[in-house]
Amino acid sequence: MSPDAYNNLFSLLIGFAVAGALASGYQAMRRQPAGFGLLQQGVVAQSFAAVPFLVFAAPFIIMRNVLLGPRIERRRTEFVMLATVLAGTWSMMSGTVLLMALHAVGVIA
Repeated sequence: MSPDAYNNLFSLLIGFAVAGALASGYQAMRRQPAGFGLLQQGVVAQSFAAVPFLVFAAPFIIMRNVLLGPRIERRRTEFVMLATVLAGTWSMMSGTVLLMALHAVGVIA
């Protein structure tokens, strides 16, 4: 594999790891799972604070909803595939931002 492929894979894995850690931390503190409903609280400070949280936690929330979906409703395979690609792309982009921030701070070389 090329170095760019390794970098993309590492970004993808870091993005999913951080998303899972954020969503699990939220659930441990609030005793309820994180979801996109955090944005539907109206124009309050919590809605604005939820945006950066959801930017990085969204891949985990999307995959959790996709994996729990067949228990609740019957979903087509195409929908599951599209959601998986969306979550993976989102995870890779948020992982890239995190790695760039760590590089800028000097934590990684």
